[in-house]
Amino acid sequence: MEAALRETLSRVLGERCELHVLRPVSGGCIHRCYAIETSEGPYFLKLSDPAHGPTLIAEADGLQALHAAGMRVPSVIAQGEVGDQRFLLLEYLDLVRSTAASQWALGRSLAQLHTHALADRYGWHTSNFIGLTPQANAWHEDWTAFWLSQRLRPQLKRAAANGHTGSLQTLGERFMEALPALLGGHRPPAALLHGDLWGGNAGTLADGSPVIFDPAAYYGDPEADLAMTELFGGFRPEFYAGYREVRAIDPGYAVRKHVYNLYHVLNHLNLFGGGYRQQAEQLMRRLLAEVR
Repeated sequence: MEAALRETLSRVLGERCELHVLRPVSGGCIHRCYAIETSEGPYFLKLSDPAHGPTLIAEADGLQALHAAGMRVPSVIAQGEVGDQRFLLLEYLDLVRSTAASQWALGRSLAQLHTHALADRYGWHTSNFIGLTPQANAWHEDWTAFWLSQRLRPQLKRAAANGHTGSLQTLGERFMEALPALLGGHRPPAALLHGDLWGGNAGTLADGSPVIFDPAAYYGDPEADLAMTELFGGFRPEFYAGYREVRAIDPGYAVRKHVYNLYHVLNHLNLFGGGYRQQAEQLMRRLLAEVR
C-alpha cells in the first residue's frame, strides 16, 4: 500500500515530491487518517475501503462548496483510488486550542455563510452522508416537507429496521403528524449549511482563525446548524455572540432547535444504540407538548 501511495502522490503532487513520513492520526471513526510529510510540505490523508469510499467523495464535495462560499476549510488537494482503497488528500492544518476570540470569529463567519450563501430551494445536488448514515437531499420548495421526507422519516424507518419499534415508532408517527404545527409558517432562507456542526468538526488555527471540516452539506434552515452546536456542547458563549452580531436569531428557534436536533439523536441511535432511544423519545414528548 505504501508503495502504491508513493506512486499516486508523485502523480498528484509532481514527480519531484517525495514521501518522507506516513504517520497514523487518531480521532477518525470511519476512515484511516494519516499525517504525511513530503518534500513539498505536510498533507492530511484519509483512506477508506470501497464500501465507505462514497463518504469521502461527499466530504470533498461539501468542503469545496464551503470553500467557494468563503469558509475556512481544509483545501481539497486530490481524491481518487490507490490500490483497492479510496483516498482523499487534504491540506494539513495544525490546530490549537480555541479562544474566546476564535469562537467569536467562528460565529461571525458562520452567520455570514448563512446570510450570503443562499439557494432558491432546500436540498442538495446529490445525496450524501451524516456520519455513515446515507442522507437524502432531494430538492423541495417547502421546508417542512423537506424536513419530514428527507430527515425524520428516513431515520425513523431506519430505526424500525434496527429493531427500535414500539413506543419510539408510535411517538414518531405522532411527531411527524405534528411537524406542520411545530414548523408551520416557518419559511427560512435556504442557506448553505455545514450540516454536522458539532464541536469535533470545528477548530482553530495557530493564527487564531477558525476552521470547520467533515461537513454533511446541504441548503436548509440556518437554525439547523446552530441547533447542532448546542446538542453536544463545545461552543462558547462568544460563538453565539459573534453569530448574533451578523444575523439575528428568531425567538421561535427555542422550540425549533429541538426539532432539528431530534434528527441527530435518531441518527446516533441508529449508529450507536444505547441511551439515544430514551433521549429521542423524551425529545418527541417534549415537542408534542408544545402543540397541545
